[in-house]
Amino acid sequence: MADHRDPELDDLWNEFHSVVNMTSRELQEWLMTRSAGERTEALPDQAGTENGRRVLEILGKRRVDLTGDDVRVMRKVVDTVTAERGVDMEPTAGQPNWRHRLMTLGHDPLKPVST
Repeated sequence: MADHRDPELDDLWNEFHSVVNMTSRELQEWLMTRSAGERTEALPDQAGTENGRRVLEILGKRRVDLTGDDVRVMRKVVDTVTAERGVDMEPTAGQPNWRHRLMTLGHDPLKPVST
């Protein structure tokens, strides 16, 4: 379990929920869509990338239920989205592959980020 009295964890929790601007339902549907092929479709709990599934799991948790691994995933997502988007988080179209890669982490660059 993560130390829930840690102010850095509070900041990370808030950052994570800011950059992950897709709802659990939107992310689940996106992961299932990305995993569907012409002949096969992944089982719902196996749809998408491992990181995408982990983000979905974290979105379903309360802050007090976070594990150390959850904290590492949250930091990775925040760092990745911030590196890809920079400081300007205004909605941006960009290339489809770029947008799709970020959406797999729960961040849709076409949607505004909550502050």
